[in-house]
Amino acid sequence: MTAPLSKQAFDFRGEALWALHCAEGPVPRASVDAARAFLEKELRPWELGAEDWTKPADDVRREAGLLFGAEVPDFTLTSSTSGGLTCVAQSYPWKSGDEVLAPLGEFPSNVWPWKALAPRGVSFREVPLWDGHLAGARALDSKPPSSGDGPSGQGTTIDPEARLLAAIGPKTRILTVSWVRFQDGLRLDLARLARGCAERGVDFVVDGIQGAGALPIRLRGSGIAAFATAVHKGLLSPQGAGLLWTEPGFRSRLAPMGSWLSVEGGLDFGRPSTDYERPWLSDGRKFEQGGSGGLLLVPLAVSLRLLREAGSEAIARHVDATQARLLSKITGGFQRDAQRLDGLRREGRLGPILGFHHGGAGAQLVADRAKEGGRRKIFVSVREGYLRVALHGWHDEGDVERLAAWLSA
Repeated sequence: MTAPLSKQAFDFRGEALWALHCAEGPVPRASVDAARAFLEKELRPWELGAEDWTKPADDVRREAGLLFGAEVPDFTLTSSTSGGLTCVAQSYPWKSGDEVLAPLGEFPSNVWPWKALAPRGVSFREVPLWDGHLAGARALDSKPPSSGDGPSGQGTTIDPEARLLAAIGPKTRILTVSWVRFQDGLRLDLARLARGCAERGVDFVVDGIQGAGALPIRLRGSGIAAFATAVHKGLLSPQGAGLLWTEPGFRSRLAPMGSWLSVEGGLDFGRPSTDYERPWLSDGRKFEQGGSGGLLLVPLAVSLRLLREAGSEAIARHVDATQARLLSKITGGFQRDAQRLDGLRREGRLGPILGFHHGGAGAQLVADRAKEGGRRKIFVSVREGYLRVALHGWHDEGDVERLAAWLSA
């Protein structure tokens, strides 16, 4: 099992097994070195030139375009996933009575930007994705998603895309989904949803944070209207930065956010700054809220390049193969759920997160197991009754053996 990302690129000290990039990705050494070098320049601001402020942003947009199969001008630099989705929500041409549709149980970053539109007469409606799917105060009582190959009693065969498309009504203007769900790890078919939205005249918005960096995607020509992600998970960069991609036709319908850098020649100090007779930019900078810090963008460009050079397809194949080996080796209490997850995996329903469900034993079971893993220097996380094991391009056979032994104990 040859990993497309070398473990030597990171700083995994003391036998740390990091299967937690669904919460926080490890930042490569090279990215940290680049940030440290930029910060050193800040000690001597007289040595900084205009390029030190413009080049990091240009480098990030270029690398993002290559990694995500998109045109450079279509990217907006943001602070987070929430920042990108809030930008879309606030700039969209809403009318009172319009509706946003979403799967039940989205992460809050893909809920609150839309619920904040209630004073403008815009409603937010959720759709359960399978029989027994619950969220909110009843999330811990939810059945887990299961494929047709899953063991009996572990949920029902699902078709979440059909449920979402069937729920679109005459008031629906936007369908917004997570590419990969944060708690159960279910991966949605973006191409199918995009086609269905196009047929119904609905704009399709994607929260991509749990798939970006570990799964391949080509945004250009995808049918997606907007794709937002932060960079501190699978994109292996420090917290505080994000990327928003918008399709040009969709973007032209959105209002600018009103930054001094979102207008023509905003950085041209050879022109009077108080000359306000200038048009808004039409590319992704139309939504940027001001200057972006090089201390975040410099390491981001390095991490994006590392992922691009490793190859999104190679990383995705490696994650799938690593998941298959791990699930096949699990015995004991989690074996039944491993079978459920492998059924989903074989149907292409999983992203990089394996969400082991408590299976009726109670959420404390998975919480206790995560704490016990930490004592073994195996780092995972728990969300809404699921024990989350997130695999990426650096995990190897030794990691599989340790995880399998721990989960089988």
